[in-house]
Amino acid sequence: MAENDWKSRLGMVYSTNPDFKYHTEQKAEAAAIAPEKQNLRVSLDKKRRGGKQVTLVTGFVGSDDDLATLGKALKTKLGVGGAAKEGEIIIQGDFRDRVVELLHTQGYVKSKKI
Repeated sequence: MAENDWKSRLGMVYSTNPDFKYHTEQKAEAAAIAPEKQNLRVSLDKKRRGGKQVTLVTGFVGSDDDLATLGKALKTKLGVGGAAKEGEIIIQGDFRDRVVELLHTQGYVKSKKI
């Protein structure tokens, strides 16, 4: 975190001590679990998307980088767009069967279609 990050200090009281250091809490990322132990759920969603269908992959436990890597791999194999954020992977279109197959080939054997 930057030394002069004013957003992390919002709500803190001013100090006249020139040696004072602000202590802010940092979020701890979840430790990565092996792919064969991940319990991923693949579902179809149309809510709040203007009637468009998306395939959701939820239940991922790990860092945001690992989630982004898995999301990019799925989107590349399927040739579609999407996003990986907030612990879920969003893939544009109805690709539930193919996503489950791709997850199984990558070692996520507990993944299932809902």
